[in-house]
Amino acid sequence: MSSKVEEAIPHSRLEDVQALVAGCLLVALSVVLFRQAGLLTGGTVGLAFLIHYVSGWPYGWIFFAVNLPFYVFAWRALGATFTFKTFTAVALLSALVELLPRLIHIDHLNPVFAAVMGGQLAGLGLLVLIRHRASLGGLGVMAIYLQNRRGWRAGVTQMIADGLILCGGFFVRAPTEVLLSVLGALTLNLVIAINHRTGRYIGF
Repeated sequence: MSSKVEEAIPHSRLEDVQALVAGCLLVALSVVLFRQAGLLTGGTVGLAFLIHYVSGWPYGWIFFAVNLPFYVFAWRALGATFTFKTFTAVALLSALVELLPRLIHIDHLNPVFAAVMGGQLAGLGLLVLIRHRASLGGLGVMAIYLQNRRGWRAGVTQMIADGLILCGGFFVRAPTEVLLSVLGALTLNLVIAINHRTGRYIGF
């Protein structure tokens, strides 16, 4: 029995640009939904939410600043190309989350819908970025770095960090909003888990 093995087809620069824009737009819309509903999530996106809720500072600026220390881990763990794409994605998302509220206005938003739809949009956006060898930086990159250097499992490290961030939400948001935030985070991770598996996507 013979089988045909597909070869990985590299993305063009134009395809990478389109993917960065599309992925960041999806995540930016999810941030708008989370913010209007008073929710948060894991990773540096969630960490920026915590600081935003406490300080009232613009979310986009906080998200950009929070990610700055993590580029060192990205460079060492995943290389220059990944780091450049990630920096671009973070900068673009930081701008979009401040721009979108000027372009759309939501009069009524059910918080359960915001959690589920926000998680779906964020998961799809991250999936697009991952498939074009980019990310939104932060704790996920550090988890990969620690796995390479210390042998710590990246998934466990990421899960612990996300759990701490969501628990921190109890100090700045109502318990129901934190529980809905957990629902949003679970939805996000379910999208990634189902759609991002080795061998299901050929390309880089």
